[in-house]
Amino acid sequence: MNPSIIELSATIIFALAVLHTFLVSKFAHMAHKYPEGSMGENFFHFMAEVEAVFGMWAVPFLLIIAMVDGGSAPTVYLESLNFTEPGFVFVIMAMAGTRPVIKLAENMIVAISNLIPLPKKLAFYITVMVMGPLLGSFITEPAAMTVTAIILLKNFYSDKNMSTKFKYATIGLLFVNVSIGGTLSHFAAPPVLMVASKWGWGLGHMFTNFGYKAAISCLISAVSVGFYFKKDLIGDFKLAQDSGNKMLPPWWVTFIHILFLALVVLTAHHMVVFMGLFLLFLGFTVVTQEFQDEVQVKASLMVGFFLAGLIVLGTPQKWWIQPLIASLSDQVLYFGATALTGITDNAALTYLGSLVELTDSAKYFLVAGAVTGGGLTVIANAPNPAGFGILKDTFGPDGITPMGLLKGALFPTLIAIICFEILPSLS
Repeated sequence: MNPSIIELSATIIFALAVLHTFLVSKFAHMAHKYPEGSMGENFFHFMAEVEAVFGMWAVPFLLIIAMVDGGSAPTVYLESLNFTEPGFVFVIMAMAGTRPVIKLAENMIVAISNLIPLPKKLAFYITVMVMGPLLGSFITEPAAMTVTAIILLKNFYSDKNMSTKFKYATIGLLFVNVSIGGTLSHFAAPPVLMVASKWGWGLGHMFTNFGYKAAISCLISAVSVGFYFKKDLIGDFKLAQDSGNKMLPPWWVTFIHILFLALVVLTAHHMVVFMGLFLLFLGFTVVTQEFQDEVQVKASLMVGFFLAGLIVLGTPQKWWIQPLIASLSDQVLYFGATALTGITDNAALTYLGSLVELTDSAKYFLVAGAVTGGGLTVIANAPNPAGFGILKDTFGPDGITPMGLLKGALFPTLIAIICFEILPSLS
């Protein structure tokens, strides 16, 4: 390894950005020491926005590129990158967070939970934490994260009787299950999407090698966490009702929403196309506004900004990640990938791994490690910032702490590791 000045600078700045994500709660606490509306409060509130961290730290990196290679070098570098994934996550998150999609998902989950011979609240919770993430294999992980997080927010996190311990255990379970829940297909999980085409992995390969194991892991983890907190999840339960005077969306409005989602998924590699579809979708929501809530463009845009910053700072890390991946045995690669995912985006990790010649078993363990570690931190999996942004305000003035999230994710991560390690492939 002989990194250039720019590569070394990128790694240092990337490390500082990762450290920054662990300090956001400290910055939020510092903001409260300043008068409301003051420059100090606004500055530290901005520093506490985890979605802005990597975009913020990308600025000094681009300045270093300009100083080393000239004023036009940052433009050349940015144009060499592919920002399709951040754009896709922005669009799919905004579409999935709409009233018709949420209502459809809720109705499906309620129908399934009614078949489970458990107290209603417990049955609904377990069904949400299994079916919501597994939907990610069909509507994509960012959409599944958005839908599931909103359902949790309305029905559990808004309940002031729910303990902080329950909230951390649930968000950790959510992040892990969404990360592995998208592996039933080859187009929904970002770390799989990065390698599926190159390695020839199709729907059959994903289900027999990853998908059924992920489904078992999701079920075991959700049931275990649900029964651990059964005292919180037993009692009267009624599905949360929306506020306001909006009408329930008719079937044709819901159908058109799903059609738009399907078209965006089918054109996920073509930003010009799915951005055009998104503009048409916004027009449709205006025409049908009596059945709509406000489209969450700002929250979705912040998540896209987070991922764009991650790409800017993450791409130059290949000088140390690629040799590391190439030097590891299968088992060490598995656990190493799980750990590395916690400090870098798992899609970036599998992409860099795809540039190295690997055996079939090494390919499996690289992807398995990348998805099992996808719930350990906010930056570990592309959809995580979406769930973080939706749920963070319910954790009090300091927001979600990295250590709290890590602790909440450890148990479902362990279950996922065991399932991907010991369950046999069916193909």
